[in-house]
Amino acid sequence: MSEKIKPFQVQHESFNYDLTRLEKKVNGIYNKFLKRIIGLILALFIFVVLLPFFIAVSIAIIIDSGFPIFYRGERGGLNGRTFKIYKFRTMVKNADKIGGGTTALNDSRITKVGHILRKTKLDEFPQIFNILKGEMCFIGPRPELIRYTSQYDGAEEYILKVRPGITDISSIEFINLDEVVGSQNADEMYEKYVLKRKNHLRIKYAEKISLLLDIKLFYLTVIRTANKMLKVILKTEVKGGKGAA
Repeated sequence: MSEKIKPFQVQHESFNYDLTRLEKKVNGIYNKFLKRIIGLILALFIFVVLLPFFIAVSIAIIIDSGFPIFYRGERGGLNGRTFKIYKFRTMVKNADKIGGGTTALNDSRITKVGHILRKTKLDEFPQIFNILKGEMCFIGPRPELIRYTSQYDGAEEYILKVRPGITDISSIEFINLDEVVGSQNADEMYEKYVLKRKNHLRIKYAEKISLLLDIKLFYLTVIRTANKMLKVILKTEVKGGKGAA
């Protein structure tokens, strides 16, 4: 078992939550109304600014592996409603039929352009469409596959009372999820060692949800993602330098 997985195993045994506080937070004005309003305004602005980027990435995907440009997978959303999440397609066509729902380390289904997009987290940008449609927000519990959300019980049900987001506490902790689950039996490793931990962090987010927390998580996400992008760029430059020598 990977050393990166061991710490999560012992943390799954017992979690305690303040159900009264959870109930108050998920039914508060910020969660019910303000998050949606703030998210819509920001999404409209960001979409206009990033439109050239969307076009450039779309062209790169078409040249690399053709259509479709977007991956649209079913996820469990607010109040358990199913929706289709938007991502730039990073895998071969019909990847869901070839392998499992969890992406393994060095997954053979990932395309050349997809590898760059996933490593830099740029594949997540199209979720701005989900925000515009009201299905997601910028900060909130990462939406899970239906086969997982349908099994939520107890405190986990509060996860579905918060609009899912592009990033949250669990996204930051598991920013290198493929390295955590490894290259073999990714779904099994995810379900056994990661899922409960992620759900715990999602519940903790619902328990502490606030504008200040969202600003903090947005900042941390930008910093971690920027660092990840920098590492990918530097690694690419090093490889290029070695090849040219």
